[in-house]
Amino acid sequence: MVFVVKKNRAVFLDRDGTINVEKGYLHRIEDFHFIPGAAQAIKLLNDKGFLVIVVTNQSGIARGYYTAHDVSLLHRHVDVELARSGASVDAYYLCPHHPQGAIRKFAKECKCRKPLPGMLLDAAEKLSIDLDRSYMIGDKAADLEAGLRAGCRSLLVRTGYGSEEISMLPVGVASYADLLEAVSAIVASEA
Repeated sequence: MVFVVKKNRAVFLDRDGTINVEKGYLHRIEDFHFIPGAAQAIKLLNDKGFLVIVVTNQSGIARGYYTAHDVSLLHRHVDVELARSGASVDAYYLCPHHPQGAIRKFAKECKCRKPLPGMLLDAAEKLSIDLDRSYMIGDKAADLEAGLRAGCRSLLVRTGYGSEEISMLPVGVASYADLLEAVSAIVASEA
């Protein structure tokens, strides 16, 4: 008898400019604001059985602007705010690296900084994710490239930097007004 282990489907989300309003090196709770419809979109993914994984480049850590602890506190705040809408993030992955960083231990090339797919691959291994059945949504070409390199379908949102990055879309990648529109398209395609 052969047992088939069913792997999870996931939607990987960039954070800044996709879930929340782009602020540039966001790390303070008081500067965090959801893009309208983002919490609703995450709840829709939860309800449809997708794992929701946030993958975010945080070069501000390497640059010395803030710490990984600051980011952790911000993510706890995001979790509390999402819970008010009945939504949740299953995991957060962040890349603290940047080659020109001021903090030595983070000033390096790495495999996790988007457009490289390291964060997605790590999550897939730890959370038993089927990347072929998963999606990456972001507002930058680097987000989409990371998703494609990992084997996911990638979607651009025109919030954050998305409107500026639309000209750099890889062939076959669609763009959507915001996270809620992109998630609605995913849900419709999976029905």
